Amino acid sequence: MNEHEWQEVIGTIGIFVLLTAVVVTIIWQVAISWRAKAQLARESEYRRLAEAAVTGQQKIERQLTEIGGQVSDLQSRTNSIERVLKAVE
Repeated sequence: MNEHEWQEVIGTIGIFVLLTAVVVTIIWQVAISWRAKAQLARESEYRRLAEAAVTGQQKIERQLTEIGGQVSDLQSRTNSIERVLKAVE
C-alpha cells in the first residue's frame, strides 16, 4: 500500500468514528429527553394524587365537624331528658 491508500483508510476510519460519535450523542440526548418527560409525568401524577388526598381529607373534616355538632345536640337533649326524668322521680 502506498501513502495515498493509507490516507484513504485513515480518513474512512475517522469519518466512521465521527459518525458513530454523532449517532451515540443523538441517542443519548433522546434518552435523556424521554427520561425527563417520564419524570415530569410521574411528578404530575403525584401532584394530582396529593391534591385528591387533600380534597378527601377536607371533606372528611367537614363531615366530622357536622357529626360533632350533631353529637353535641344529642348530648344536650339527653341531658335535658335526664333532668326531666330526675324531676319526675
